[in-house]
Amino acid sequence: MTRRPLARYALRTVSLAAAIGLWQLLTSLDVDLWLRFSQFPTVTDVARAFADRLSGADYWTDLTDSLTRILSGFALASVLGVATGVLVARSRLAEDLLGPVLEVIRPIPAIALVPVAILLFPSNEQGIVFITCTAAFFPVLVSTRHAVRALTPVWEEAVRTMGGSRPRILRSVVLPGALPGIFGGLSVGIGVSWICVISAEMISGQYGVGYRTWQDYTVVNYPGVFVGMVTIGLLGWVTSTAVELLGRRLTRWLPRTSYLPGGRTRAPRPLAVSGPAHGDPQHKGQAEQQGQDDTEEARDEHLV
Repeated sequence: MTRRPLARYALRTVSLAAAIGLWQLLTSLDVDLWLRFSQFPTVTDVARAFADRLSGADYWTDLTDSLTRILSGFALASVLGVATGVLVARSRLAEDLLGPVLEVIRPIPAIALVPVAILLFPSNEQGIVFITCTAAFFPVLVSTRHAVRALTPVWEEAVRTMGGSRPRILRSVVLPGALPGIFGGLSVGIGVSWICVISAEMISGQYGVGYRTWQDYTVVNYPGVFVGMVTIGLLGWVTSTAVELLGRRLTRWLPRTSYLPGGRTRAPRPLAVSGPAHGDPQHKGQAEQQGQDDTEEARDEHLV
């Protein structure tokens, strides 16, 4: 029997509260086994530092700057990654021309391009956006390329048979069919973007969550460091959840199945009916409604 969404959210809240409670316990007792929790600030120390930051203007300036950088870079990476992935997957000429260059650059960590960004761009702001864009570009590119190549050729042939042009095929078959894979790359890309934008801010930024976290570390303000870490985690969770929900909204036509431990899937539960009522249209309608309810429940269980 599966848990309802409300029960699952309650369980997640309890899990998070237990982790915070364990943190408070280990740090307040100065536990030093193999790990030195005595060096960590307690939860109450971090909470007080967080409250002090929220009351100041610098925190909101850092938050705005980091969000502006991440959204600008991620938006550029999304457009360029999807366009390049479709082009490389659909054109042999584009694959031969762009493929070798992209495959050589792809293994290079985006944060290693900080010196290149400093040399190329006249301002640190543009360089950080470049780093963020590069970090998200390759996950989106690779996922789009694989999703387009995995499409069933029958769909495209059917549109061609009905006289569809190449733009119509791209608009009606390629992009909708590849959309689940594209959003998989976008989900990965937004997480990688946060890693790289914070690192870039630490190295060459002025203002931003990463910059402020590094400054707190240099002055040995460890509660401030943890405030930055918590802020980064919350921002990453919010943005990745937004990408996930947008993907679900745009791919509502996909079938959703719930899952059980061991890799088993749970099919929609049939409505229990007896004897002659099987052929009753009213009971059929109730069974269809039950199946729709199960599908909605399965969709809820997959939300992050």
